[in-house]
Amino acid sequence: MEHLPSYEFQKCVARYRGDSHDRGFSCHDQYLAMAFAQLTYRESLRDIACLRAMSGKLYHMGFRGRVARSTLADANDAHDWRIYADFAQVLIRIARPLYAADPIGVDLDQSLYALDSTTIDLCLSLFPWARFRKHKAAVKMHTLLDLHGNIPTFISITDGKVHDVNVLDEILPEAGAFYVMDRGYVDFERLYIFTLSAAFFVVRTKSNVLLQRRYSHPVDKATGVRSDHTVILTAIDSAKAYPDPLRRVSYLDVETRKRFKFLTNNFTLPALTIAQIYKCRWQVELFFKWIKQHLRIKAFYGTSENAVKTQIWIAVSVYVLVAIIRKRLGLDASLYQILQILSVTLFEKTPILRALQAPDSEEHLDDFGNQLILFDL
Repeated sequence: MEHLPSYEFQKCVARYRGDSHDRGFSCHDQYLAMAFAQLTYRESLRDIACLRAMSGKLYHMGFRGRVARSTLADANDAHDWRIYADFAQVLIRIARPLYAADPIGVDLDQSLYALDSTTIDLCLSLFPWARFRKHKAAVKMHTLLDLHGNIPTFISITDGKVHDVNVLDEILPEAGAFYVMDRGYVDFERLYIFTLSAAFFVVRTKSNVLLQRRYSHPVDKATGVRSDHTVILTAIDSAKAYPDPLRRVSYLDVETRKRFKFLTNNFTLPALTIAQIYKCRWQVELFFKWIKQHLRIKAFYGTSENAVKTQIWIAVSVYVLVAIIRKRLGLDASLYQILQILSVTLFEKTPILRALQAPDSEEHLDDFGNQLILFDL
């Protein structure tokens, strides 16, 4: 918690008057309790309330209010979720420069972002505000991931019925950067905004997109690239929305024998690099899988929209905070290993750096192939 920028947190609280009616349980108390729930995998509000067993240490950790189930439930409903969304953005701004020099798996000097969404299923009877289908509720977590360190730079939480492509309206393209997306984001009017902003995109094309080839460029088929064409859109509406030429690259995956076709507005990079950039998109899928496995964003402590968004944003901020600690302390351990150690040493004064460098530590795998960190105590 010493790595949290307290002044910035209080600015976020003041922006939305979060503590105007705190009733003895402030936004900071709520954040600490919810962060504890994320780091120790608490199942319910009653599980979080077990913090009272550590009453002798809570004051020194920053708690000023009494942690109770009903108090925390009221805070999750009453304290504006935007407080924690803004604070997560503060942590993201701190984390991104720390990972700016990390490799991304492709020879590229510019920034590379992957855009995608994941659906979080909910019970319709408990979350009627998130109706998705006739007998199902869900929210979508739209994420723009900076592939330098896999740090989320933009997150939008919507109901499950919002189509992915609508999120492009909320993103301000960064000049010179590359954005990689799946074919769910093929909307030429919105993609043309990237071109006008001097940003580049790589998107997998749909089979029904009408194109006309203008030029063919030589390719080395031994690399898996099958074709490299300069094309224009021929459908009237599409051509009106995107009047400039596009580049279509066809790539054959040697292992799966599956053919991919990509559209991009970059004409300078080698065709193989375009295919490798799209392959990096898989990192955002791994990010979604990681946070669903290791953070609490699938089961919720409250049923209101405010409580759900609060929990998701605090989970994101905890993820980014651990990433910041990893770089500041120069740790070689993965985020998963750090989370596992924090979960069992959360109230200990032993520095995490010493715990990770314990000479008697050994790596083991459990019955499911998950890595375990064991210490000789």
